[in-house]
Amino acid sequence: MTVPYDCIIVANGSFPTTARPLELLHQTPIIIACDGAVQALYNRGLTPTAIIGDMDSIPLSLRELYADRIHIVENQEINDLTKSVFYAHEAGYKHILILGATGLREDHTLGNISLLLEHAPLFDRIEMLSDYGLFIPLTKTATLTSRPGQQISIFSMYPCGEISTEGLRWPIHNRKLTAWWQGTLNEALSDTFTITLTETARIIVFCASGK
Repeated sequence: MTVPYDCIIVANGSFPTTARPLELLHQTPIIIACDGAVQALYNRGLTPTAIIGDMDSIPLSLRELYADRIHIVENQEINDLTKSVFYAHEAGYKHILILGATGLREDHTLGNISLLLEHAPLFDRIEMLSDYGLFIPLTKTATLTSRPGQQISIFSMYPCGEISTEGLRWPIHNRKLTAWWQGTLNEALSDTFTITLTETARIIVFCASGK
């Protein structure tokens, strides 16, 4: 079986409970944990490869247990998720999945999702998965896999560029999306859909889980 990611980063948001993210956690060889996520991994019998952060959110017992894999980064200008992403980049990983980056606090959720576009140039693939769906940053035209009836939302982070779609129930034609709600709650018609971006367009696509 081919695992689609070579590294998973686990943030300190809502720990996943559905089958797909939990399967990937057990299948992916490298787990990088923000310090606040270590307890949740330990409770589920999962051992992180590396632990990143300022260590303000990890119990002393686990700090001692995992002393050989702790990497303290005290930079308060960036959050622990970004510290972990930079560590993964420096370690040479190319296909990254982020878990636990949503839920609990809405400001953390929005910040983490928006950071995907900043991190995208560092990797061949970086995505964020929750119990509700997959967030994919796009900086150029792409065809994505889907299933008929799957809910698809498009969030334009830099509204100066134009977006077109093919394969969605409500098509978009050379449009600038100037508010986040304008590209939400669309629907895939088949097993793929295409989003065409002009050079300045930057978007995040959300592909919902569910039936």
